[in-house]
Amino acid sequence: MPRNDDRSVSDVFQDIFGNIQEIVRSEVRLAKADLRAESGKAAKAGKALAIGGVLALYAGGLFLLALVYGLSLLVPPWLAALLVGVAVSVFALSLISAGRGRLRALDGIPEVSAQNVKEIVNG
Repeated sequence: MPRNDDRSVSDVFQDIFGNIQEIVRSEVRLAKADLRAESGKAAKAGKALAIGGVLALYAGGLFLLALVYGLSLLVPPWLAALLVGVAVSVFALSLISAGRGRLRALDGIPEVSAQNVKEIVNG
């Protein structure tokens, strides 16, 4: 490698900083490409989850309908539907109550994250 003695120190530093900037830009481009690829995979997975969730809701409704039909062999159909509706309502209300209790127990913003943001902003 030939030596170039007529370059000034500022020229060398400019080259170094220029190379560092190009490396950082390349890393950012690589990260963006990776995120695009991963977001495409996540979208496909999310679509499958959404379709599965909708089908699970329909399946649950059909199971409840089957329960109503089964109970209607023992009691009048209107009473069977009422009993299943009340049971599902009680179950739903208990889940909602438990979820609300867990939400109230949350602290909000984690202290470590808030402290890190304050340090970054304050420099």
